[in-house]
Amino acid sequence: MSDLFDAYRHTVEPDWIDENDHLNMGFYLVVFDKATDAWLDHIGLGFEVKRSHGVTTFTLEAHINYLKEVRRAAPLRFTTQLLGFDEKRIHYVHQMFDESRTDEPAGPAATNELMSLHVSEQTRRATPMAPEVQDRLHQILLEHREVTPPTTVGRSIGLRSRP
Repeated sequence: MSDLFDAYRHTVEPDWIDENDHLNMGFYLVVFDKATDAWLDHIGLGFEVKRSHGVTTFTLEAHINYLKEVRRAAPLRFTTQLLGFDEKRIHYVHQMFDESRTDEPAGPAATNELMSLHVSEQTRRATPMAPEVQDRLHQILLEHREVTPPTTVGRSIGLRSRP
């Protein structure tokens, strides 16, 4: 099995805790966004590269699945799997693991599936990624295709039966 990107870590911050004494749902997005920054840097689209080339990325769609409760001061580990890409878009999924949990079967506390768009800062329109970024993504995709994605990938929200 190939290794996923597994370099980002964070600890739940005190002001991220809500009245239920667990990680507030809005801060899942905050910490997943920080994981995205680490991922973009890994694939060659970090802040400095984007600024020097006059490009950026916009999120087109994001889905979060809250799978396990995350509590105060939990040490978090994130993996990222590339699911697909074309010259202007990147489809990937983060998995958040609560490293303090030893009482339950292993598995993510949450997942965040995203579609990002590569954009020209000047025109504010989609633009192709540099060939070297596309080459890097191609190499990563060859490795990540060997890994089964989380079951949350591709989910839609809805009720199974309707009145």
